[in-house]
Amino acid sequence: MQCHLVGRLCDRVSSSTLLDDRRDAVRALKSLSKKYRVEVGSQALPHLIEVLRSDSNDDEIIAYALETLFNLSTIDVDDEGDMVAQPETILTFIESFIAVTENVILALNMIEKDSFAARWAAVRLLTSLLRGKPNELQQIILIMPMGISRVMDLLAESREVIRNDALLALIELTRGNSNIQKIVAFENGFESIFNIIREEGSSDGGVVVEDCLLLLLHLLKSNTSNQQFFKEGSLIQHLTPFFDIDPESPWSAQKNANFHLMLKVIRTLVSPSNPSNMTSSCQLAMQHCLLLRKLSDLLMATGIPTDILTETINTVSELIRGCNENQQYFASVMAPWDPPRPALVVLLMSMVNAQQPFQLRCAVLYCFQCFLHKNAMGQSQIISTLLPSSLEPQDVSVGQLLCGGLFSVSDSLTNWLAATALSHALRSNNDAKHQLLRVQLATAPGNPPITLIRQITNIVHQTTFLQTRVGLLCLLCGWLTNCPVAVSHFLDNSTTVSFLLSQVAENGTDLEFVMHGVCALLLGICIIDNDGSVSQYTKESLIELIVARVGIERFCDALNCVPQHDIYTKALQKPQPSADEPDHLLLNHTFAKLFKTQEDVIIKTVSNLEDVKKEEEVKAAMKAHDSIVNEYKTLIREQDSKLEAFKGKCNKLEADLTSSASLLSERDAQVQQLKDQYNLLKLTQGTSGDETTAVMTKRIDDLNQQIIAKDNELKSCQQTISELKAQGDVKLSENPSADEKSQKDIISMQQELNRLSITLKEKEEELAKMTNASTSAVVQQADAASDALIAEKVAMQSQLADSKHKLDCAVVEKNQIKEENASLKQKLAEAENQIEELQKTASEHVAKYIESNSVCETIKKEQDDLLILLSDQEEKLSTYKKKLRGLGAEVSSDEGEDEYEGGDLNEEESETNNVNGEGA
Repeated sequence: MQCHLVGRLCDRVSSSTLLDDRRDAVRALKSLSKKYRVEVGSQALPHLIEVLRSDSNDDEIIAYALETLFNLSTIDVDDEGDMVAQPETILTFIESFIAVTENVILALNMIEKDSFAARWAAVRLLTSLLRGKPNELQQIILIMPMGISRVMDLLAESREVIRNDALLALIELTRGNSNIQKIVAFENGFESIFNIIREEGSSDGGVVVEDCLLLLLHLLKSNTSNQQFFKEGSLIQHLTPFFDIDPESPWSAQKNANFHLMLKVIRTLVSPSNPSNMTSSCQLAMQHCLLLRKLSDLLMATGIPTDILTETINTVSELIRGCNENQQYFASVMAPWDPPRPALVVLLMSMVNAQQPFQLRCAVLYCFQCFLHKNAMGQSQIISTLLPSSLEPQDVSVGQLLCGGLFSVSDSLTNWLAATALSHALRSNNDAKHQLLRVQLATAPGNPPITLIRQITNIVHQTTFLQTRVGLLCLLCGWLTNCPVAVSHFLDNSTTVSFLLSQVAENGTDLEFVMHGVCALLLGICIIDNDGSVSQYTKESLIELIVARVGIERFCDALNCVPQHDIYTKALQKPQPSADEPDHLLLNHTFAKLFKTQEDVIIKTVSNLEDVKKEEEVKAAMKAHDSIVNEYKTLIREQDSKLEAFKGKCNKLEADLTSSASLLSERDAQVQQLKDQYNLLKLTQGTSGDETTAVMTKRIDDLNQQIIAKDNELKSCQQTISELKAQGDVKLSENPSADEKSQKDIISMQQELNRLSITLKEKEEELAKMTNASTSAVVQQADAASDALIAEKVAMQSQLADSKHKLDCAVVEKNQIKEENASLKQKLAEAENQIEELQKTASEHVAKYIESNSVCETIKKEQDDLLILLSDQEEKLSTYKKKLRGLGAEVSSDEGEDEYEGGDLNEEESETNNVNGEGA
């Protein structure tokens, strides 16, 4: 009946000339399309498409047709959650609709309608088509001119209902198609999304914010081009305001969903799977726009839901992974406690707490792992907290937390997490591995301390928890890799190798086979990185123990079991630790990579014992010769240094000799000059005395002339005084100052006269003394200077003789050193020749060994061929006997068989001898 009704309506739509009749028929089909979807879809689909094509000017009938198509292409559920229509039927309708590209173009053209109902129905229809056949519809829209731009324009729609459904359409349109994602990004898609997020209330917004974040996630995930565009467009800074939250605001389910998606967007930009340069640039940009600070504050805040806190820890982990600047900032973050404590310590306290959720503890381990990734300084700081320090008793360090978790007896997951965290502190850091060997632990009171590696080994032997044992074995594998010193410390415990061999030889459950493979790997590392310092367990002896107690095949099977397990495959996929159940968390990403690189090397080494022996012999011989060569080189270096010292001394003596000779020549010239002066003084002694007397006499005459001049001046003064007295008493009384002045002049002249007389006498006495002493003083000075120069000359001559003697000795010693150096170089060359000969001899022995093996194999093959021939002859002989008996001939079975067998044996022996002779 309903099928008949749908047919009548379809006839009205196709045949009616009145628009109102067609509109009413389409409205009726719309009302029937939800309940009778199969009937409407099978009959009315072509008529509805024709309505879109021919009645496009009437918005109402277009809206009814689009809504009918939407109902036909949408999977609905009833109140109980059951599907109303089968998905296969709906997919058939969708395939029929998009089979003709023009139909999709018609639907997209309806998006530009001004009518609310038509535009909204067109957007909803496009969304349902994309959900049903996304790949096919994406390709059709991609090649349409302005196809994506039409949908993007809907984000600016003022009617929020249409805009919100346009978001859903874009989510489906961009799902898994990088080309469409790029077009949407370059059509200002990022800016439009952030505008809507701000309008809707950011993190406190409703489902529209969730849709925007989901679209943003589609545009960025696995799309390096869009990530680059997002970063270069300074759009990362738009993420920071999202985390400006009110501490007192409640955490609704919608807010949780919004936070989850925003954190996923951030992790998409800094994912370890992205190109390294892209990841590092985004990490630094997020640090500079204070996004890392906001997330760190969120970590230390209270009242945060556990799932949000877990995802925030994972996000911060990837923000600091491999970025030194961000790692340093995170190390400085302090928790608002009393007293304040580093955020890393607070997180580790949660990790070793068995009461915390499993996913949260795994997130803290991932954060610790990312903090130490490519952070050698951070690794050294973590190891230093395990060494003795000056911490206050109440302070808790990272090392104390790790040790506490490592040796916890109540929770195997805590042991595994602490062991894995400590292994990350040792990764690719040999200095940290050596420092960790110094760590000693206090045991029972009165007992001496025990090293950390010995305590870990003891727990591996004693524990009954599989997870604890595997975690500690993985830690030992990472510790011993490329560290022969740690291998020696590990092998010092005599029970260790026996325990590992017993574990490899045992049978067990599926998870225990993983543990056996880890034990085999640890044994292999002890073989590869063995320096032979423990004589009981050298590389050769360990391989022999494996062969004797386990067998090469069983050992290799134990190694091969690990890569075949799902736990190994899951750990190798990504760095973040995860598991469905806590007990299944056995292997971590770092260990899986180590296992992958070491497995083949260990199998090749263990399978070739003879090669290992020969390699060890060659290494021992090379080591002995290297030690000899090093001794010669050391001796040569010492001789060279002595030779250089003697050369320096010789050069210094030659310089001293040259300077002494020049100084001696100068002294000879001075002595000769003084001798000439002395002889000249002796010749001119008399003449010089007369000249001195004449000079003194001349000076005395000058003094006499001065005295005479002073007398004449005195007399003139006295005459002037007598003339003044004769002029009268009145005049004298009028000018008393002149009389006083004349008296003063007379007195002064008299004093000057007396002084000159005294001076004259002194000069006469001085002249007498100088005349007597001048000649004797000059002669004494010349004699003294001559004697001093002669003595200095004698000293210089003796010093010159000593210098010449030292120089001769140095030259002799220099020649001796040169001879010794030449002899040592000759010995070094001989030693090197011996090494080359030994290497040639070793290679010849190896070649002979290979040749002899090939000859032996040839002989064995020929012997096998002979045995086959013998068996064929025996069969023929028995056949012939049967034929003779059948013909009636009498054949003695004993004699005949002995005769034939003897002949065959003789033939066999002769052929064997011939073959052996040829082989020899």
